[in-house]
Amino acid sequence: MAGNTLGEVYRITNWGESHGPSIGVVVDGCPSDLAITPEEIQVDLDRRKPGQSKVSTSRNEKDTVQILSGVFEGKTTGTPISLLIQNKDYENEDYENFVEIFRPGHADFTYKKKYGRRDPFGGGRSSARITAGHVAAGAIAKKYLTKVNDIEIVGYVKSVKDISINIEIDELEKDKVESNIVRCPDQDKAQEMISLIEKYKEEGDSVGGVVECVIKNPPIGLGEPVFSKLHADLAHAALSINATKGFEIGEGFKAAQYKGSEHNDSFDFDKNGEVITKTNHAGGVLGGISNGMPIKFRVAFKPPPTIGKEQDTINEKGDKVKLSASGRHDPCVVPRAVPIVEAMAANIIMDHYLRQKTRQK
Repeated sequence: MAGNTLGEVYRITNWGESHGPSIGVVVDGCPSDLAITPEEIQVDLDRRKPGQSKVSTSRNEKDTVQILSGVFEGKTTGTPISLLIQNKDYENEDYENFVEIFRPGHADFTYKKKYGRRDPFGGGRSSARITAGHVAAGAIAKKYLTKVNDIEIVGYVKSVKDISINIEIDELEKDKVESNIVRCPDQDKAQEMISLIEKYKEEGDSVGGVVECVIKNPPIGLGEPVFSKLHADLAHAALSINATKGFEIGEGFKAAQYKGSEHNDSFDFDKNGEVITKTNHAGGVLGGISNGMPIKFRVAFKPPPTIGKEQDTINEKGDKVKLSASGRHDPCVVPRAVPIVEAMAANIIMDHYLRQKTRQK
């Protein structure tokens, strides 16, 4: 496997480059008879697309999705679903000065060393542009998961640099997340984040942040016992997103500071007599298997490496050079990363849900 396919039962294969004629994804393993339309998929693509606000790149792509196969009369057929998105607004001239120069912090260098050549225009395959395919596949998974188990996946911007929020799961609503351009449900903190991103953008710099994602109403039993633990596969998918540098679930690294008596989630019964845990320090996963509690994880994104500030670097000839990048680039990726994180979570939950269907009647 060449690293372009994710999942075992619900499998997505992503293809395309940033400045190629088109990008897309092939979704295999989706059950038949699921009602799905391009308009439903477009909702999440519009949340991810470039050019949507002053804190994102100004590249103006509509990201209009076409369903080429696997859907007949508005319902899935059970055969591979092929989704196509045309690239329209790409400007190769913005990258002319990158052709023989390695951008600091970017994949230019590693792609060149791995393959012996690279596509410098828009970063080629290393561009976050290709995540549109992840999101399109995730939209189908979301629709199915909502239908069969009322599973809801909500992501939001938890922090930008050192501006951070805390929010309880029962207070987290998608409408609040989508009420501002930075996708932070705390309106006051959102304005602080926007101002900070604009400040670094004006300075020709960039800034990182954290996206938190909550999966509500997950069924018990998702996840495999050893090498495909649910949180391991969520981490694999999340860390496959461009610019990611960290993943943690539940209390994450803070768990190392607890005593066992503090971190353990003791069991109880809910009003319907179902077993639940009183707390959720584990983030909804025990032994790599979902326990029915909301699954909560966080993904850290680095500052985008392509910036206007002058940097020292090296070209392909081995000469030391200066680079001040021009073109249209995100000063902070986390606002547009929210739907990507949600989609990757949906793809993994969908895969494990379908796997679990083979385990029990």
